[in-house]
Amino acid sequence: MTALDRYVRLESEALWRAEPDGQRRDVTLSFGDATLVISDGNGRPLTHWSLPALIRQNPGEVPAVYAPDEDASEILEIADTTMVEAIEEVRQALAKARPHPGKLRFWLTGGLIGVTFALAIFWLPGALTRQTLAVVPAPKRVEIGVEMLGYMQNQTGAVCQSEQANAAAMRLSQRLFGAQTITQIVVVPSLPQGAISLPGGLILLDYGVLQMSDDPAAAAGFILASRAAVVDDDPLENLLQQEGLGITFRLLTTGEIPGDILRRNAINLLESDAPKPDADILRRALAASEIPQAPYLAAADARTGNMPDLGTDPLLERSIPLILPDSDWVSLQNICNV
Repeated sequence: MTALDRYVRLESEALWRAEPDGQRRDVTLSFGDATLVISDGNGRPLTHWSLPALIRQNPGEVPAVYAPDEDASEILEIADTTMVEAIEEVRQALAKARPHPGKLRFWLTGGLIGVTFALAIFWLPGALTRQTLAVVPAPKRVEIGVEMLGYMQNQTGAVCQSEQANAAAMRLSQRLFGAQTITQIVVVPSLPQGAISLPGGLILLDYGVLQMSDDPAAAAGFILASRAAVVDDDPLENLLQQEGLGITFRLLTTGEIPGDILRRNAINLLESDAPKPDADILRRALAASEIPQAPYLAAADARTGNMPDLGTDPLLERSIPLILPDSDWVSLQNICNV
């Protein structure tokens, strides 16, 4: 059992300030997947903070004061010592799980960068991006995706969740991507694109998609389409290519991307059309996950007026394994009504 597993049901009260000049308000804290969930008095999530990125402003003092970044753009005051101890233990456990390169790796990386600059001026941007993507660990990718999600919630609405529905979303993710998947399906009240993929295996799903059909295959199709659209296009790679060599180099050397960069890219994703997956890739993805095409195609046509042409469904005349039990599907369909 990990530290996070032990505290997954722990909750406490706290004071939260959403901006430097804002008023403090009473909130409830609970643990998510590598995140600290801040909710209002009715249990509606207000924001998610990445646990590995938390910065304690007053070590050893009570109440403990935390910020999600160096700029202390938000502040959280926690008087509950049990919650403080839990946060510190989980943060330490997550920090230990992240790579900690030693001096040898530091000098080897510096030498490699120097040689690359000297000998490969024409292919440097692509080479540096590939090198960066190769060494960015999974927890950092999740942290980037969670931060982008936080910026999106002003437009999409706060993430919808309940204990039953969250468990159902995880089972749907495992049904589509395998039992060992790190993919997390996150439902928001409004997402014009239907579903989009973020760094770190986060898939953002519009609540309306869950309401379009009584067949979970329709929603599964949107989820698989969002992943198929980035099979050859890593969401983090897209971000680095848009922001240029400076941000790529900064991520490689410091492990950080400035918040304003993540905010801009998050908003750009919301204001752009959803990436269209290649028809062959999506057809293979649906077949590999044993999801029939017809429910998704009908829902996509009803939503956009344009039915994708995926060719003949390889699953025709085949028996399809259960996608979700009825109780899980009902929980998901009501996730934003809790």
